Amino acid sequence: MEKVTYLVWERPSRDPDDLQEQLLRDVAPRLLALEPLGLSINLDDQDAQVPSPVPLPDDELPIRAQVSLWLDAHDFRGPFEEIVGEVGVRRAGYLVSEAIYSDYGRSPSWPQPRDWPDGQRSPGITTLAVFDKKPGLDDATFYNHWFAHQSPMSEWMQPRCRYVRNMVVLGLTPGAPPTRAIVEEVWPSVGHLTDLKTFFGARSNQELVDHIRIMTDSMKVFGDMQNFRSFTMSEYLLRTL
Repeated sequence: MEKVTYLVWERPSRDPDDLQEQLLRDVAPRLLALEPLGLSINLDDQDAQVPSPVPLPDDELPIRAQVSLWLDAHDFRGPFEEIVGEVGVRRAGYLVSEAIYSDYGRSPSWPQPRDWPDGQRSPGITTLAVFDKKPGLDDATFYNHWFAHQSPMSEWMQPRCRYVRNMVVLGLTPGAPPTRAIVEEVWPSVGHLTDLKTFFGARSNQELVDHIRIMTDSMKVFGDMQNFRSFTMSEYLLRTL
């Protein structure tokens, strides 16, 4: 089984309700009819109108959706990719290796098991981060720092309830921008994302400064901060494994 994920760029002026209607009422049912093993959609809909922790440059189109499919093999993605290709101004597909570092029911910020059905919006707010490795850094150093330091450090610091770490294996669509990391993080509420002390797990102003330094220092070690992008979205788990 392999996970294929598609990033969808769309005009910021497109109405969130219109985008939701297309993806959840048209695209999702057609994808499900093709019988993927799993399907999830992260979407910039009306419930995700929250400023990103990292503002996007004014001259860039935002990523406004992520469509993830679990298939027997990525070789069979053609019919799915054709449907996803109807959404947005442009798209990029990637084969990824998924690690669910923390999840509903095994996170201090969300200790209870998931109790909402497939297809219903997940509570809270999701951030989607996309970035490449630091220029000149070898693969071993990039992945070792991401896995052995960044993941446990951010888990210790931040009150997220779900952390999906997608390691990019291969770009699948022509012109897919080079990237190594696609990270999905779910936060219990909008306040967990917008209040800096809560977001960085700080109990005082000094601890906030310290935690920001720890996070920034870690990201600079392995990530290309020139192309780091972050977007706020709603999570829809449409068919779970």
